[in-house]
Amino acid sequence: MAPAVPLAVLALVALVAPGLGLAPGCDYPAHRWCSSRDAAVACQVESRCPSLPHPAAAPVELSLYYESLCPACREFLVLKLFSTWLLLPDEMLNITLVPYGNAQERNVSGKLDFQCQHGPEECLGNMIEACLMHEAKNFSTYFPVIFCLESGSSVTKNLEACLQIYAPELDSGRIAACVQGDTGVALMHHNAQLTEALDPPHQYVPWITVNGKHTNELQAQAEASLLGLVCHLYQGEKPEACGGSKAPKILSGCRR
Repeated sequence: MAPAVPLAVLALVALVAPGLGLAPGCDYPAHRWCSSRDAAVACQVESRCPSLPHPAAAPVELSLYYESLCPACREFLVLKLFSTWLLLPDEMLNITLVPYGNAQERNVSGKLDFQCQHGPEECLGNMIEACLMHEAKNFSTYFPVIFCLESGSSVTKNLEACLQIYAPELDSGRIAACVQGDTGVALMHHNAQLTEALDPPHQYVPWITVNGKHTNELQAQAEASLLGLVCHLYQGEKPEACGGSKAPKILSGCRR
């Protein structure tokens, strides 16, 4: 990188030789070249203006399609997704969680019924997490609770304890009412629709989309080094956490 040249030197150059180093469209006096990004761009001195604010960059959009009792899903969420979220600033990574996975939706006598790969307890776990998200609404509120559920001994029995630790302001009674009522069924139906709409269709879980896309390469990179992938894709200023990361083993997913 070229060494920074003080603005005073640039100004002197402009006065002595107006044609040197000054863009034709620059109508700003030298002392205002770094006053705004527009001025710096017009005068082609952006690299000499370290105090300029960096333009906002879009966050990396990551969606995780999973099921609550799938071992590979739990490991990815607990060891990779949650830790990456903790390390990066909020504006850098936007996460969507869709608990459904390889479940099947059926209409039984006019009512929706769900069958899950790991049995009724997984269906209950999926619905608890969907209702938790619905009640909490704020990602930074419900994600630590889901982390607690997925990293603990029981996804379906530890809600009270996890709420006390991470989100005591949430009402467990409202979450239970959601799970036992029509709202929980509607949330699971919505997750079923999101999962079935995947293109290409999901073949296993965890199924990861990055910026709306799924490829074998993106899946492998996310499982191998999620932090490294997000840091590579983010177009804004990189935080210190992006200094480098190596990845652990990849568990085989839960196939349909």
